[in-house]
Amino acid sequence: MNTQPVAAALAAAAALAFPDGRAAARLAALNPKPARRRHWLPVVAAPGAAALCLALGTPILAIPAAAGAWWFARRATQPPQPKADSFRLAITWELLAAALRAGLPVSHAIQSVATDLAGPPGKALRATADLLALGADPVQAWDPARECPSTAPLARAARRSARSGTALAAAAAALADEVRASTEAAAEARAQRAAVLVSGPLGLCFLPAFICLGVVPVVASLATGISP
Repeated sequence: MNTQPVAAALAAAAALAFPDGRAAARLAALNPKPARRRHWLPVVAAPGAAALCLALGTPILAIPAAAGAWWFARRATQPPQPKADSFRLAITWELLAAALRAGLPVSHAIQSVATDLAGPPGKALRATADLLALGADPVQAWDPARECPSTAPLARAARRSARSGTALAAAAAALADEVRASTEAAAEARAQRAAVLVSGPLGLCFLPAFICLGVVPVVASLATGISP
């Protein structure tokens, strides 16, 4: 009896029953599950904070503590809003400027740079490119991009370009430089803020040593000198 067909059938059945983990991961990435929100957290946090204040003998702080706990818990349960990558936007504007300077039509240039741009900015640019390709009025075609905060500056520049005839490529290049400069300034500000925040815990770490080595001996010597 030839067992090769049976073995092949069993192997195919095993592959269907136990798919490859990488393939399953790719399928899951196409349809990600929404994050589970803990709606019950604010309801539990507010009474818990009030009960803690009552147990500590500070009933006057029960209502403010409950309100603060409810607010922080509500913020914690809210899903994070997706943010556009600033450097990715700057690269997109530079590519758009290069495509326009190369002679591509505006709709084709926008469609080419928006293909790999994810999130609301890419969706807004693709909608604008589709409207421009269909022959819509340039001022109205940029409405989808104008409604997105990340692409609104480009949309305003494009609308001005449609009215006055100025070059959109120059506006896109200038916008790329502006986005890069603002991103670098924000990164530097975050670094400075982190340095300030780190100095606080370090000061608290040195505080016990300062008290033990500087304050306690002085107080002890004064107490010894005052005592009869």
